[in-house]
Amino acid sequence: MSSKARRPRLANTLTALSLGLGLLASASAQAATDIDLVLNWKYEGAQAWFFLAEDKGYFKEHDLNVTIDQGEGSAASIPKVASGVYDAGFGDTNALIQLASTQPERAPVGVYMIYNTPPFVIAVKSDSPITEPQDLEGKIVGAPANDAALKLFPAFAEMTGIDQSKVTINNMAPNLREQLLMRGQIDAAFGYITTISFSAKGMGINPDEQLRFIRYGDHGMDLYSNSIFFSQEFIAEHPDAVRGFVAAINQAIQDAVANPEEAIDALMRREPLLNREVETDKMLTTVRNDMSHPEIADIGLGDVNDDRLQKNIDIVVKANQLENAPAPTQIFDRSFLPARADRPSEL
Repeated sequence: MSSKARRPRLANTLTALSLGLGLLASASAQAATDIDLVLNWKYEGAQAWFFLAEDKGYFKEHDLNVTIDQGEGSAASIPKVASGVYDAGFGDTNALIQLASTQPERAPVGVYMIYNTPPFVIAVKSDSPITEPQDLEGKIVGAPANDAALKLFPAFAEMTGIDQSKVTINNMAPNLREQLLMRGQIDAAFGYITTISFSAKGMGINPDEQLRFIRYGDHGMDLYSNSIFFSQEFIAEHPDAVRGFVAAINQAIQDAVANPEEAIDALMRREPLLNREVETDKMLTTVRNDMSHPEIADIGLGDVNDDRLQKNIDIVVKANQLENAPAPTQIFDRSFLPARADRPSEL
């Protein structure tokens, strides 16, 4: 057969091969699972590992297409996932417990615990007469409406003997909290210790000298805080995607701790007007204060201690007078965690 006679067959073969490759590429692209994630707060250093996971291709390695949106408070991210607006969130475990008690069919499920040390505080000025929890009676305490420490105040009041009816709660925009406190327009403020400290620094206030903190953890509330969680529907439909997302974040956190500058680079690509030095300090302070509970030496970052989680649930249920106590397995599912050897024992 002449070369001329073979050309049409060769051309047809190449065309078919090209179409086949195109279909494979299309199928590969379609295989990527979309995940819409809502954070607890605006983009900042304490969330740098989410962006680092994206920039280093860790999500892509697991066939994930992740959209990362800013949040409006650690408690606010829970209902956003429960309503189906988002597939996943980063937010307060205690708010999740409350929803699981009242609407178990809608409550998201935690899959990776990040803030394993309670960050909840009530901040006062260093010269304030408020030195003990009971001193809050007769005072005005302020916070954004979705602040996690505010949501936990009934539990804190129960544990410390505060008469809640004698405490006035004022809500305000998040950017006004520290200003109103320093001006004396409120007597105290709910919040996370790292958030309040760095907001104060941004106002030219030295939190070590000008503020004092009443820590929930010092008064019997050794609670878990922010975890990564997914909707029940997404977990049922895309278990491999959940597992891949957790693996990506687990690796990104370790990378961020090992190379903070690289992590902050990822953040600055999203928010170039942020102060690099401040955000680096914020990330490292979060790692030190919020993510380094002694228990990770045994169970590793990302997991929870079952007994501690049960006590956490009991505190929240009792303080909020909830009728139903959710089981720990409704709050946290460790089956998506990477192997113990792949999760850090210290940070």
